[in-house]
Amino acid sequence: MEVILSEHAVFEAKRRDIDEGLIRSMVIKPQQKISSKRGRIIVQGRYQDQIEDKEMLLRIIGKETIDKFEVITVYKTSKIKKYWIEGE
Repeated sequence: MEVILSEHAVFEAKRRDIDEGLIRSMVIKPQQKISSKRGRIIVQGRYQDQIEDKEMLLRIIGKETIDKFEVITVYKTSKIKKYWIEGE
């Protein structure tokens, strides 16, 4: 699957110290995938953030077709329980 990062996503990833390689690998092999508004998909997964030195949740919002995923924006949060869907 081709992963395309929008200009906005690249800007936000740099601003928030999120590695583009982590974004691409999470899109290809997500821990959770959730349908969202306006035909968008939220891909998310837990990871150990080296800068924050704690477990974080990476959330990637984008649009998916059969052969590509276009990342619209990306952010990380420590509020894992707020967004994590148990049992998935």
